Amino acid sequence: MSRQAQRVEGLPVTYARGLAVLDVGGGAPIVCVPGYTGSKEDFGPLLAPLAVAGHRVIGYDQRGQFQSPGHGELSSYRPGPLAGDLLGLLDELGLDRVHLIGHSYGGLVARAALLARPEAFLSLALIGSGPAALAGPRAEVTRALRATLRSGGVPAVWQLLEAGGDTSAFGRERFLAQDRVALEGMGEALLDEPDRVGELAEVCRRHGIAVLVACGEHDDAWSPQLQRVMAARLGARFQLIPAAAHSPAVEAPDSTAALLLDFYRSAAVAGP
Repeated sequence: MSRQAQRVEGLPVTYARGLAVLDVGGGAPIVCVPGYTGSKEDFGPLLAPLAVAGHRVIGYDQRGQFQSPGHGELSSYRPGPLAGDLLGLLDELGLDRVHLIGHSYGGLVARAALLARPEAFLSLALIGSGPAALAGPRAEVTRALRATLRSGGVPAVWQLLEAGGDTSAFGRERFLAQDRVALEGMGEALLDEPDRVGELAEVCRRHGIAVLVACGEHDDAWSPQLQRVMAARLGARFQLIPAAAHSPAVEAPDSTAALLLDFYRSAAVAGP
C-alpha cells in the first residue's frame, strides 16, 4: 500500500469477474497487479501517461481489496489462487499477450500467473517485489499487524497505521474496506512464499518474455540489492528509481512511467 495513493477522478470503476477495474486507453494492453493492502489506485499516476503513449492500461483490486469483495478461506489469498483471478480477468476482458506489472505482493501474484500461462504475456515488470518471502523489519511489522488483526480486526490495524502517519481520508476509506480474511491470508503468504526465481527465469527464456526489475532507491521491503540479485538471476534489466521508496508509481510517477515505456520499446525491438 502507498500512503500517497489517491482516488482516480473522472474514470469510472467497472467490474469483471467480480473484480473492481480501472480501464483506460487503447492499444497494447498493460495489466497492473497491486500489492498487500493496496489497490488499483496505487497505479493511478501511471494510467494517463501510459495510455497517452498508446497503451490500454488496466488496474484492478485483487479479491478482498478495497472495492473487490473477498471470498474464500485464508489459502485462497495466496499467489496461486489470486493468479487464477488475474487469468480469469484476462479471459473476461478478451485479452491475450499483455504486458504485466506486479507491485510488491502483486509481483508474486504476477509471477504465479505467468508460470501458469506464459503464452498470455509479452513482458513482466516487477516493481518493489522480491524473490521469496519478506525478511527483516518489514516481516516483523507484518507479523505484528497479523496479531493485531486477529485480536482486533481491520479497525485495530488501521489505528496502528494511523499512528504511524497514514492519516489521509482516502487511505482510511480504502484500508477499512479491506476484507479481514484477505489481509490475514495475504500476510501469511508474504511470510512464507518460496523462491521461484529459477523457475521463472527458465519459463521467460523459453517463451521470449522480457523482464524488468525496478525499485525505489529507498525501498524498505525487499532491499534494492536483493532485487538487483534477483534481476541478475532472471537475466533481466534492473533499474533503481531515484527519490522513491516502496511505491515508485506514486512517489516518482514520471520516472516510473518513462522507465516502463522505454522497457516496452526495448521489448518490442528485441521481439520474442
